[in-house]
Amino acid sequence: MTPRRDEPHPAVRVHVPTGGRGVGGFVPRVGVVARGRKARAYSAPWSDEDVQRRRDQVLRGRCSECETLDGLLEAVRAGESRALVLRGEPGVGKTFLLEYLVGRASKIRVARVVGVQSEMELPFAGLHQLCAPMLDLVERLPGPQRDALRTTLGLSSGPAPDRFLVGLAVLGLLAEVARERPLLCVLDDAQWLDHASAQALAFVARRLGAESVAMVFATRVPDEAAELAGLPELAVEGLPDDEARTLLGSALRGPVDERVLQRIVAETRGNPLALLELPRGLTPAELAAGFGPPGARAIPQQIEDSFRRQLEPLDVETRQLLLVAAAEPAGDPVLVWRAVERLGIGAAAASPAATAGLVDIGTVVRFRHPLVRSAIYRAASPEERRTAHRALAEATDPRTDPDRRAWHCAGAAPGPDEDVADELERSADRAQARGGLAAAAAFLERAAELTPDPARRAERTLAAAQTTHHAGMPDAALRLLSIAEAAPLDKLQRAQTDLLRAQIALTVNRGREAPPLLLSAAKQLEPLDARLARETYLDALLAVMFAGALATDGSVREAAEAARAAPPPAQPLRAPDLLLDGLAIRFTEGYAAGLPILREALRAFRSPDLSEEELHWLWLAHITAGNLWDEETHDT
Repeated sequence: MTPRRDEPHPAVRVHVPTGGRGVGGFVPRVGVVARGRKARAYSAPWSDEDVQRRRDQVLRGRCSECETLDGLLEAVRAGESRALVLRGEPGVGKTFLLEYLVGRASKIRVARVVGVQSEMELPFAGLHQLCAPMLDLVERLPGPQRDALRTTLGLSSGPAPDRFLVGLAVLGLLAEVARERPLLCVLDDAQWLDHASAQALAFVARRLGAESVAMVFATRVPDEAAELAGLPELAVEGLPDDEARTLLGSALRGPVDERVLQRIVAETRGNPLALLELPRGLTPAELAAGFGPPGARAIPQQIEDSFRRQLEPLDVETRQLLLVAAAEPAGDPVLVWRAVERLGIGAAAASPAATAGLVDIGTVVRFRHPLVRSAIYRAASPEERRTAHRALAEATDPRTDPDRRAWHCAGAAPGPDEDVADELERSADRAQARGGLAAAAAFLERAAELTPDPARRAERTLAAAQTTHHAGMPDAALRLLSIAEAAPLDKLQRAQTDLLRAQIALTVNRGREAPPLLLSAAKQLEPLDARLARETYLDALLAVMFAGALATDGSVREAAEAARAAPPPAQPLRAPDLLLDGLAIRFTEGYAAGLPILREALRAFRSPDLSEEELHWLWLAHITAGNLWDEETHDT
């Protein structure tokens, strides 16, 4: 009998953790693994007292950080709002600080979100975690915001919502929740939030005022969760040496050479998780003889290696079960059990993993630490990973979760597969319709990798590059663009690659490089796609305007003259066509000559029936309205 989604597998009862993730976050109690009428009790390695002691140890030396968090709670209780980003390397204790914050949040409603690495390609997955428990208040939002949020979360159909409206809707929803009592939003592993959620949540955090809302993010360093840049930050660093030695001593059994202790403390730089995990699995001889070459590996790799050593004693079926759980990003225990049943693995395989303190399978699958998940996945062979993804794909309902099923099918594919690539392309379309550009880009890139036909593969790679650029990831877009350019491209595709490279140059460096690239791309496009050519000339004019003093002499007039020589627009005239013609005349014949057509263009932009392509140029119309002192359009 297949278990319901809201209850554990009938053949196993595994505890729900009492603590958070991070250092010692997996907190097993005594549990029972049962099969049929036979039951066997097992004792988990850490008691509640063990975990509390570990928390106390890790929080020693954190007085300053705790004072900052206490001050944040006091401000929220007083009716103010706060945003804070905890930044630190993996295992430094960010999660424990969040647990401290939650534990002190009396008379405050707490909402929690945890980023999942393998869920980064699913648009608004993190936003769904935050907003789902609050949707009973969504009807209080203004109509456009309510519709945007409902469409984003897949609760209703409609056109792709504007991301600005989505951000406003989330801000409004949190404010409505905080009307009843102050609200604390705790967002752990923010570096693994999907791009769309990270953008929306950072947007909200920057606009908090007097809503009695606090948003506290925990993210890794360096250079992760770039969307959070500019928010108030609290650097979480390693423990002082004396506290580090105390914590390390709690993890050691038996005598250890003083020089070894000094080397461990120095190499870990006081990282609590490294101090607790690195001694696990090392023999007394290894501890006595030394701890390897100093600085040989980064701390996350050292910790992951420690977790990998803990996998070695486990039997094959237990490792297979762990691999399936690691490959399933949503942490759905029912789906995991369905998948492992297809592999012929029984529920008893969970017992050694739970006893080892690696994973907790209850109402949700939780690994002791994110690096446990990555260690399990990396330790598996490619064929083992494909087998796990194949079982998960077969266990996933294609009607209710087609995107996740397509992703697992891709993970199971041993080579190019057009059917899977088609499914991924449809998933990209659905993601883009929800406004999840980063997810759409990931689906398209994977689809391109699995496409057997070279021409079709080049087409999908180019589409992935374009979507990646629109998602705000220029380096990834350039990488995909280089792959596309190495494939056989027709004239239109070659012109599109040149256009995209120019657009990326405009986005990244608004100097003198972009205008000539855009003019060249526009010239190539004239006989191939007149409409796109005219829009590219508009981009070129914009690039020259942005370059300002960095532009070469005469470049504004050169771009304007090229735009005036462009193919005539199709009828009826669109707002961007009028804007291009008006700006071209403005920069070749003067302000007065361009004024009539520019005013006509601004009137066209005030239409409520603008297409998505026309909306792309709305902000340029806004700038033009300011230059013309057209307050009516400027304020629309």
